[in-house]
Amino acid sequence: MDVWDPYGASERGHLPLSESKIVFDQFHIAQYLARAVDKVRREENKWLKQAGDERLVGRKYLWRCHPGSFNKKQWRAFEELRESDLKTARALKETAMCLFDFRRLGVARKFFRRRCYWVPHSRLEPMQAAARMMNEWLENILTYLKHGITNAVSEALKAKIQWVKYTARGFRNQQNFITAIHFHCGGLELAP
Repeated sequence: MDVWDPYGASERGHLPLSESKIVFDQFHIAQYLARAVDKVRREENKWLKQAGDERLVGRKYLWRCHPGSFNKKQWRAFEELRESDLKTARALKETAMCLFDFRRLGVARKFFRRRCYWVPHSRLEPMQAAARMMNEWLENILTYLKHGITNAVSEALKAKIQWVKYTARGFRNQQNFITAIHFHCGGLELAP
């Protein structure tokens, strides 16, 4: 589920032993970290532009995309920036996202503690906030390693329902909306 306090409070109030069952979704963790990296990049870019340094101009999406989807030219530009002395390079989100690649909880917990040790000393406030959030919810982030599930299917279904709502430009009543959702998302077989 999403890392949002009301969701967690509802789960804790209605589900026995919820602390061991809540799994925070990778997408939402990555999104939170990406926002923190982007804040660092924007602040640094503003400062660099004033100093006449153009290293971050036009490079916004290099920091936001997954390196696995880069072509060779993008990869070289990303490597050059990542190896630089920029604050944005230090704030790179992949360092924490490696957490989801582990298979054992103890190793992942140790990795997180060791990897995030530098964050309080980095003087990068957005990254410090992200590290505090991850530290606060670490057990429920690591629950993914135990259960191996995400809410990607429900997020995709929600997006499809929003698309149905948008393309119709509204419905006369709620039943018509429900019918449209069943039609588009229900896997109906329309062949005679």
